Parts: sequence; structure tokens; C-alpha cells
Amino acid sequence: MNTYPSYKDSGVEWIGDIPSDWDIVRMCYVFKTKSIKNTHNETNLSVYRDYGVIPTNSRDDNHNVISEDISNYKLVDIGDFVMNKMKCWMGSLGLSDYRGIVSPSYTVMEPLIENEHKYIHYLLRSKLYIPQYKRLSYGVRIGQWDLRFEDFRELPCLIPPLHEQQQISDYLDYKTSKIDTLIEKTQQKIELLKEQRTSLINTTVTKGLNSDVEMTDSGIEWIGEIPSGWDVKKLKHISKVFGRIGFRGYTTDDIVDKTKGVVTISPSNIKNDVFNLNSVTYLSFEKYYESPEIMIFTDDIIIVKTGSTIGKTTIIPDKTPKMTINPQLIVLKNLKILPKFLYYQTVCKFIKESFKVEQTGSTTPTIAQEKINNFPILKPPSQEQQQIVDYLDNETTKIDKLVDIESKRIVLLKEYRQSLISEVVTGKVDVRDEVLV
Repeated sequence: MNTYPSYKDSGVEWIGDIPSDWDIVRMCYVFKTKSIKNTHNETNLSVYRDYGVIPTNSRDDNHNVISEDISNYKLVDIGDFVMNKMKCWMGSLGLSDYRGIVSPSYTVMEPLIENEHKYIHYLLRSKLYIPQYKRLSYGVRIGQWDLRFEDFRELPCLIPPLHEQQQISDYLDYKTSKIDTLIEKTQQKIELLKEQRTSLINTTVTKGLNSDVEMTDSGIEWIGEIPSGWDVKKLKHISKVFGRIGFRGYTTDDIVDKTKGVVTISPSNIKNDVFNLNSVTYLSFEKYYESPEIMIFTDDIIIVKTGSTIGKTTIIPDKTPKMTINPQLIVLKNLKILPKFLYYQTVCKFIKESFKVEQTGSTTPTIAQEKINNFPILKPPSQEQQQIVDYLDNETTKIDKLVDIESKRIVLLKEYRQSLISEVVTGKVDVRDEVLV
């Protein structure tokens, strides 16, 4: 790609050289804060790391609660810059294409100079600037870091000629749209692979591997027919179900550092029904030995029984450290069925349906342990259990590898998108003569 004819030193180490006819000024000459309150009948807006400023109700994954009293909410006009000062270091900021209101905890700024606001949007959300927001944010804990406007206003801002700003934003709109389309198509492929995996498991653990076998009614609506040689059992007849209850609960005083306790598994240690130890807390040895029935070992099956991820499940792999569970989980032990076969059933649609039918609570879903004890479980002959497990291990591994390949492709596309934006908005690449076709 082309570069500009000549460059000059920006005077800022982390920006480097910039095109000779570009200006660089402090943010205080580009924006000023504004705080217009007591507005009515305005759309509520939120700031997303991935999307910038958008209407709160435009997405169903926004868990921000809108206050009943919105008198202190701040008005945002089209072209205003909005910053979530507690999450700015993650990229939660951007120019608004919408008029609306935002939480009082957000910083709203209006432009002081004429600019092509989409260019500023790309510039200030680029990977060049995000580390600077992190550097200037302060606080005791990461989730409560705060970026004050007094610090933000001192940051340098690159100002190309106005017509170049338009050319840059047009180019980046065009290129990022193409990249986003590729990302979306790749994500759709991943979802199809995951659906294929789920369907494969559902069919195999309820119908077996022999399509010619005689079938019989299971007596359970969401299971349907099963091979005639299979039994339907209640979970309590093939497993012991244990949870952390009563005096065996624990308080924050029982949470210790790594050298003084054991790993305590929580729902966050289960992702896509796979066990991980990416983020853990540690429970004191005293509390650990107080509850031997929930000490966790290889092939134990863990299920979430409370919270937003109710029904999520995993099987414990080999070579794990000493572990126990928190009160949101239960563990299945002393199995009278092949552990991996039971695990495959717990990720099945029919078990998820059992959770859906039996769970209570809308804000914090939960399910009584006794109801889990009565969940229906299918029990084929032992040899057939092993055959099914071997087959599913082989086939799901193939699918998981494909998912991993596509997931890495998305990571590379996102990295390329960020690099492209940073190169263009800082003038390292000249796109003025690029033909957009």
C-alpha cells in the first residue's frame, strides 16, 4: 500500500511520524464535556466495546439496568463523543450516530472543531489509543478503573485535512464492512458446526449406533423412542448427587491464597461444556476436608444448578489438582454407568429440557437437588455405552478441530481489522487514491 510523500515527527513516541500536512493537538481543543439533564422521551443509549454507541434495546445481550429515575441521564446528540469512563480502557467509547440519553456515569463530549466524526471514531477506538486509556485509568480493581476527562483531555489527537478525514472514513467503512462480513460468515459456520455436534450427540445417545435396531417408547415426551434393549432410570439410581449445602457453605473468610487452600470450581470454570482452570479461587483446607463428599476427582461430572448458566455441565479430566465446588454446583459420583456416556447425556437436549421444566426463579434460576435426582437417564448395555463413547469422542473431536480453525480465523480477521484501522488513521498508509470497488 502507498505511503504519504513526506512525514514529520509527531512529537509523541507512541504515535511516531505523521504526514507532513496533518496537525496534532490536545483533546481539549477537539472536545469539551457537556451535561444536559432532565430530558424526556429520548432513546436510551449504551456504549459497546465492539459496536460503539448504539440504542440499548437494539441488542438482547445488554444487561445494563435502566434506572427508574432518569432525571440525571445525560443528553447525547448526533456527533457527540461518549465514553464509559470505567471501561474506556477496554474500548467502550465512540462517536454517536444517534440522539438519546446515557447513564450519568458516562462522559459526554461535543466537538469544538469541524471534523468528519467517523474518522475521529476510528482514530480514538484504534489499538493505538486503547493502551493509553488503560495507562491513564486509575482505581483499586480493574473492573472499577476510571478515566477522568481531566486526563483524557491531555491526549494528542491527529487532525488530517477535512477532505482527507472523509476519504479515510469512507475507505475504512468499505474495508471494515468486508472484513465484518467475513467474520459474520465464519461465525455462522462455527454455529452450524456446533449445531451439528449437538445434533450428533442428541441422536447417538438416544437412538444408538444401529439404525436397524427395534425401538420402543421411552415414556418421556422429549426423548421419544429408544432402542428396545435400553433402560430408563432416574439419575439417583445410577449416581450419587452431592452439593455444598447447610453448614458446609462458606464465607469470604474461607477464601485464601493458593498456598493455603484448594481450587474451588465455579460456573466460570465451565465453557462450552469443557472444564478449564483459567480463573480460580481457593478455599481453605479446613473447609475442604469438612466436606469429603464434594472433593472432586477424575471423571466426576459437574452441573450448574443455580444462576444464569443453569444446566451447564462438564466432566473432570485427568491430572487435576485438589478441588471442591461452590454452592452453585453439584457433582455426580459413584456412577453405575460409564462416566463419559453419562456426560454426553448431560449435554443433550433432553437433559436441558428437564432443567427448563423443573427450574424455578426468573431473576436467579435454580433447581432443587431432589428434582435433579429424578431426571431420566438412559442406560444401554455396558458394551454399547463404550461403543457410543468411542464413536462420539472421535466424531466430536473432528468437529471441535474445525471449530478451533474457524475461531482462530476470526481472531486473525479481527487483528487485521484493528491493524488496518491504526495504520490508516495515523497516516502510515495513504488511501487517498484508493478505488473502492
